[in-house]
Amino acid sequence: MKILTVVGARPQFVKAAALSRALAKYPEIEEIIVHTGQHFDENMSDVFFEEMQIPKPKYNLDVNSVGHGAMTGRMLEGIEKLIIDEKIDLVLVYGDTNSTIAGALAAKKLHVKIAHVEAGLRSFNMEMPEEINRILTDRISDVLYCPTDTAVNNLQNEGYNNFDCKIEKCGDVMQDAAYFYAKSSETRSTVIERLEHESFILCTMHRAENTDDINRLTAIVNALNQIHTVTPVVLPIHPRTKKIIQKSNLNLKVTIIDPVGYFDMIELLKHCKLVMTDSGGLQKEAFFFKKNCVTMRDQTEWVELIENNVNVLVGAERDKIINGYSHMLKAQSNFEIDLYGKGHAAEKIALSISKMS
Repeated sequence: MKILTVVGARPQFVKAAALSRALAKYPEIEEIIVHTGQHFDENMSDVFFEEMQIPKPKYNLDVNSVGHGAMTGRMLEGIEKLIIDEKIDLVLVYGDTNSTIAGALAAKKLHVKIAHVEAGLRSFNMEMPEEINRILTDRISDVLYCPTDTAVNNLQNEGYNNFDCKIEKCGDVMQDAAYFYAKSSETRSTVIERLEHESFILCTMHRAENTDDINRLTAIVNALNQIHTVTPVVLPIHPRTKKIIQKSNLNLKVTIIDPVGYFDMIELLKHCKLVMTDSGGLQKEAFFFKKNCVTMRDQTEWVELIENNVNVLVGAERDKIINGYSHMLKAQSNFEIDLYGKGHAAEKIALSISKMS
């Protein structure tokens, strides 16, 4: 059985690596990885693949720095050719990027089966491009690998039990990856040694809904500045976010560090007191490393974290952010609950795929 795995960004490579390790146990499966190039990243050198123990992609479509339509169209064209040339039996896609929908569309139009990892997630915000991508990908996929009960329920509520597809709850491959890399992150990272603070809050901020709205951004900056006077806030800052803050003449008084790699992020998660973020993935990673989280967004796909009181949504209001910080810093949360498969998702997916061959 020949599988084409479509990835377009570093986080997708990390997740795909977890599943690749599991798939390697089945000699009847041949996996071919294609990097669409969606997120151009100069850090993704040969060293990146060696350090992260990730199989190098056989193909790189090098599609980036163009609009949504052009990007998806060029990916669709490139992936379609690979499916035909390599005689692919199954296309495997992750998450909700343009690479995800392009891979799914190419496969569907060629009558090749599609497996969607991280299926069933919903923010219920159709202004997010990711929401459109994930809904359309789910609808045309043959096998939907859902990370959580919530994801399964979302699909059932949308009538997927009446569609010609298979829904499987498998857990989250991101947890598999986090546990795998946590074993070696301490020897691969020096980020903690470089920090001035022994006790700190880890913060990330990059979403356009926050950075492109001056009122939201100002409120977040003011809240972080206030919190920093009590508990040091460490913010690995995205270049785009940094540029917007400077352009807006906002005075961000937290500890700013350069963007960090995955091993550094794991070490920051291990050592921090609390996570404050507008990221999707970091909300879960906080849970994996037993840290409470304050999410500076109006909604989240990971509602089970909210329901189990390990995460709180505070939007972008100064007082709500500060209150969320005060509450979650002291909250005694239960991190033993099994929300994401406890690191066995890749094994379940690989077994499922092997039965399709």
